[in-house]
Amino acid sequence: MTVGKAEAQHPDRAAESGFDFVVPCFSGIDEAAIRDHLARDHFFWLDLTAPSAEEVDQLRELFGFHPLALEDTLHFGQRPKLDQYQDYIFLVFYGAHDTNTPGAEELLHEVQMFISGKYLVTVHKDTLPALDDQRTRLDGLVLHSEQFLLYRVFDALTDSFFPPLARMDDEIDELEAAVLQGPTDAQLQRLFSMKRTLLAMRKVVTPQRDLFARSIDQIADLSGLQLDERDYFRDVYDHLIRISDLIDSYRDLLSSTTDLYLSTVSNRQNEVMKQLTIVGTIFLPLSFITGFFGMNFGWLVNTGIAPTWTFWVIGVGSMLATCLVLLRFFRRKGWM
Repeated sequence: MTVGKAEAQHPDRAAESGFDFVVPCFSGIDEAAIRDHLARDHFFWLDLTAPSAEEVDQLRELFGFHPLALEDTLHFGQRPKLDQYQDYIFLVFYGAHDTNTPGAEELLHEVQMFISGKYLVTVHKDTLPALDDQRTRLDGLVLHSEQFLLYRVFDALTDSFFPPLARMDDEIDELEAAVLQGPTDAQLQRLFSMKRTLLAMRKVVTPQRDLFARSIDQIADLSGLQLDERDYFRDVYDHLIRISDLIDSYRDLLSSTTDLYLSTVSNRQNEVMKQLTIVGTIFLPLSFITGFFGMNFGWLVNTGIAPTWTFWVIGVGSMLATCLVLLRFFRRKGWM
């Protein structure tokens, strides 16, 4: 962790004096360093993964967070929201981690943020490569304002939805081609799984989009938070709109693919039924002929129909002739 020259010369607030400042990033609670930065009013980023109850207590002692906000930190599963407290904001935001897993539980990751003019604290249950990458890049980097750090975090979480959506787009195309070749139960199960995943993504992306549209000014108005311009947050909002539109488009594509699956299965069932009908139609006259001979066997013997050729010509020959006539009729009708 390094500190810039401008910060050393102006320990109160380098950014407020028009100087750039170096942002330190922590992946664990270093109590001494955090107290030092809080005392010097030097903006920093603390990123915690699956904090223990003891670490949550440390957050309360160091930052004075409200017990209700810390209760949410201990129990993940919150909806996207923004709660305003005295000098900080508690924000719940979601990112995605594309692990090639079909379920939404492995894809969506909740990130809880405490945002102030002095710090950014992010808490998440599982490791998020998007945040790890940003923390590595930003640690010790010279920034013009705190807003840029917030933008990079929001942007990283928002853009993390694009890779799984792109993979889903390719998979939908593959499913369409596979369904045309031959529908299977596994394909139908995958279609339903992707629908559930998109629904789960929509439940978090839509509130986040609306949250940025109406509540981002609450972040911008935080005391001590330096802003360059609102174009950074507007860029995140534009990305959220794009992701929301992609989710709706893919839901429509999945519905179309499901209809294609059902139509293909129905057509194949019709083909099978037609073949069974043809077989049943052919055996219908054969059953009549064999039944006729069976019921009248005694009369036929008494009248002297005894030579062998009569069996082959009248009996077997009539059945073969019936089959040939029916097959010719089916071909002329285009049923075969």
